[in-house]
Amino acid sequence: MSSSTFSSEPAAAPAQAARWTSFIATLLVAAALFSVAFLAVAFLLDPYDSGRSPLKLKEGVRPQGPRTALASRGRDPQFTGAIFGNSHIQIVSPDELRMRTGIPFVSLIAPATTPKEVLATVDWFLRHHRAPAAKALVIGIDNYWCTANPALPNEKPFPFWLLSRGLPDYLGGLMRFDLLEELSRRITYLTSRKAERAPPDGYWDYEANYRALGYDTNPEIRVRLEKRQETGGNNTDGPFPAAAALEKLMSTAPAETALILVRPPAYATALPQPSSRDAAADAACRTAFADLAARRPRTALVDWRADRPELHDPNLFFDHTHYRQPIARLVEAEIARAIQALN
Repeated sequence: MSSSTFSSEPAAAPAQAARWTSFIATLLVAAALFSVAFLAVAFLLDPYDSGRSPLKLKEGVRPQGPRTALASRGRDPQFTGAIFGNSHIQIVSPDELRMRTGIPFVSLIAPATTPKEVLATVDWFLRHHRAPAAKALVIGIDNYWCTANPALPNEKPFPFWLLSRGLPDYLGGLMRFDLLEELSRRITYLTSRKAERAPPDGYWDYEANYRALGYDTNPEIRVRLEKRQETGGNNTDGPFPAAAALEKLMSTAPAETALILVRPPAYATALPQPSSRDAAADAACRTAFADLAARRPRTALVDWRADRPELHDPNLFFDHTHYRQPIARLVEAEIARAIQALN
């Protein structure tokens, strides 16, 4: 009995190995089929309304962060003007610009973004606004645009795949775990008449958020405004690869598209001290974008990084670089005048 047991073990080993091989093969095939099915469903449902699905789906997206909502807003044909940048130009209102210029604007800002994300967003907007052509682009040019680093590194995650020119990049981006949850939300949005839609124009007034954090009342926060802060970009000698990349991208834009470069307002203590290294860096960066504006037709520079009475009023700022509605109205008026002067 004992000898029979010993003699059967070597014979069973190949069979057991075959069963394992079959199990693993089945598992891999099942995983591949699930992946293909998931990708197909995600592509057809178009979770962020990128317009790539062959199906005619409900317009827009559910309320969500601006990074993933950019694709839907940026291809919306009702808007022929757009605002780009981060929170330094976030409070500029697309509706105010529409009333002043007659151009329907959308805000395509995303907080904490840098030139790399903005360039990708500008490219997306231009690709989807050829006929009729985009009428005006307004871009916030803060100190991130002054970097000498040609890689234009970004600091926060951004869905470049969503705005990609290449389908493989987009499909690769869809293969993400969080889409398992997003797809169910997408189905609810598409099928429910009561489902809330994210604001099409993308405007996001940050004043309520700052007030809730005590930025307008907390003495400890208020006193920070009076401390000097360098915001010139620390690049005195160039080059300015963000300016070069923007100029190259705008060479693909329709000739009639106006480009307004806005150097956003900063509180007085964040303006460069005369004759300082910060002032030299700020001046060099300003020259880079002023030269761009001079070379490209229908382009203007709106510069709010110059000493003005409003920039000395602490009640018009939350911190050194985030201003309040009264200043936003002044900036919008100057942008509108710049657009009208190009016509």
